[in-house]
Amino acid sequence: MHLDPFELHRPASVDETVRLAHDLAGRFDYLAGGTDLLPNYKMHLNLRPHLIALEDVPELRGHAPDRIGAMCRLADLEADATFLGRYPVLADAVREVATPLVRASGTVGGNLLVETRCFFFNQSYFWRASLGFCLKADGTECHVVPQKEKCYATFSGDLAPALMALDAEVETAGPEGRRRRPIGELYDAKGDGIRRVTLAPGELVVAIHLPAEAARRRGRYKKLRVRPSYDFPELGVAVAGVWDGARVDALRLAVGGVDPHPRRFDDLTDALVGGTLGDDRVRALGEEVARRVRPVHNTFLQADYRRRMVAVYVRRALAEARAPGAG
Repeated sequence: MHLDPFELHRPASVDETVRLAHDLAGRFDYLAGGTDLLPNYKMHLNLRPHLIALEDVPELRGHAPDRIGAMCRLADLEADATFLGRYPVLADAVREVATPLVRASGTVGGNLLVETRCFFFNQSYFWRASLGFCLKADGTECHVVPQKEKCYATFSGDLAPALMALDAEVETAGPEGRRRRPIGELYDAKGDGIRRVTLAPGELVVAIHLPAEAARRRGRYKKLRVRPSYDFPELGVAVAGVWDGARVDALRLAVGGVDPHPRRFDDLTDALVGGTLGDDRVRALGEEVARRVRPVHNTFLQADYRRRMVAVYVRRALAEARAPGAG
């Protein structure tokens, strides 16, 4: 496999990046850490003739207790014990991303926008050509659920569920200016594996903002994958809450790896606030979340198994988050 030629651009500010994206509309990708994009380019997946590298934009770098720049390396977060100590659920998610080598290059913004995955898409050009190309790249039909309207590729990031459980917000910049909104709104609940985010053309993620309340939440992120040392999530469950003894004062639960976008289940968790979480209520919560997700057989593990494991991982995450001293 090899990289085809492309032109690399290196803007030095957010404004310059947005202007460049406008000029190259439809013909570029943003390049952050490159740990997912460049391997996909080597497999000839949705190539663009221009890449806009974000490495030289100072505003996108670094992190503070309540802000993470989009170009912050995962390894830099992992090395900051004080920061991760404030947000246990985020600490779990960061440490679960791929390998130390990948985390040394991979970025927070890149993980939030990582390409959706499917074993009909994440293959070499020759493999895909022999089968017949898919709706997500070069073809006109989905091979998972045969039809020509919707792509069923699965969301494969780890950080989004954890940040959703903390009520984090995402700051973006684009041709129409800047906006800041709940991170769950970054993903298109009505989209699919291709149309998966709500970013406008040329818009980029600038930073993640964490509310003061997030530091009070005890949480955990649990990840199911075939090879624990490396793989993308087959399922990711994040929970974060505030407990007063046995009583629930606040609770958030988000799930990734089973749909084209990560999902939060506020109607289920809000109903538990003010009460206690006994084993029966925890079991019922996990079973209802499992009933609502819709995995398909487009990854290594069977869809029915992934759905059943949702309930198991919800129970495990809550048990650890509520344990004395958690977080």
